[in-house]
Amino acid sequence: MALSKNKLKYIRSLELKKNRKAEQVFLAEGPKLVGDLWGHFPCRLLAGTSEWLARHPAMQAGEVVEVSEEELARASLLKTPQQVLAVFEQREEDVDLSVVEHSLCLALDGVQDPGNLGTIVRLADWFGIEHLFCSLQTADIYNPKAIQATMGGIARVKVHYQPLDTLLQSLHPGVPVYGTFLGGDNLYAQPLSTNGLIVMGNEGNGISKEVEKCINRRLYIPPYPSGRETTESLNVAIATAIVCAEFRRQASAHEGRTV
Repeated sequence: MALSKNKLKYIRSLELKKNRKAEQVFLAEGPKLVGDLWGHFPCRLLAGTSEWLARHPAMQAGEVVEVSEEELARASLLKTPQQVLAVFEQREEDVDLSVVEHSLCLALDGVQDPGNLGTIVRLADWFGIEHLFCSLQTADIYNPKAIQATMGGIARVKVHYQPLDTLLQSLHPGVPVYGTFLGGDNLYAQPLSTNGLIVMGNEGNGISKEVEKCINRRLYIPPYPSGRETTESLNVAIATAIVCAEFRRQASAHEGRTV
């Protein structure tokens, strides 16, 4: 069955958040990403080339469509289409806020670039962080660019959207809430916990004033060497990687001492 004009229009329409929200679906493209998400999200539509479908006969969906390379190129949102695309159903991510008390979680305050958001989900997956809390001003995780940037991490990292200041105010007073600031304490000189929340801010404005009031551990990523003239700031995804790596380094060092 070929890809009809209506189906083509439907796939392309998922570039817009309002359409994804109305249908409660999202688009994923390429053999690796589709394979990584398979089984984690119900699949409504699977469109693949004859060669790809022949190699994956067990992958069934609500609708399976064989497409030519030309049809896939017309449907794809990528510059270089890759054999298959799938429309998956979004999932409801229920959460008990006690996860912040007994595990390390991330929060994003107004991160607006879908690529940064997706990369941070990928980082969270790498560092074993299972919950990511996003302010309502943060980009949509189901944006196609964000989904592609997760590299499959969205299968294992649960993303929750809610007002961050309300979330932080509801936490037990003893829960560590970290944030990065120019006036913070040297990241590498602080004892870091294995639980709590790491808040990363907007690409241009950092952490909002409302959220900043709730942060009880202020951190700073120092440049090297100290005092050298350097760039003004780091990309938020790169900063997240540095911070998460230090948290996990300290946790690993502690585990090594207690074995």
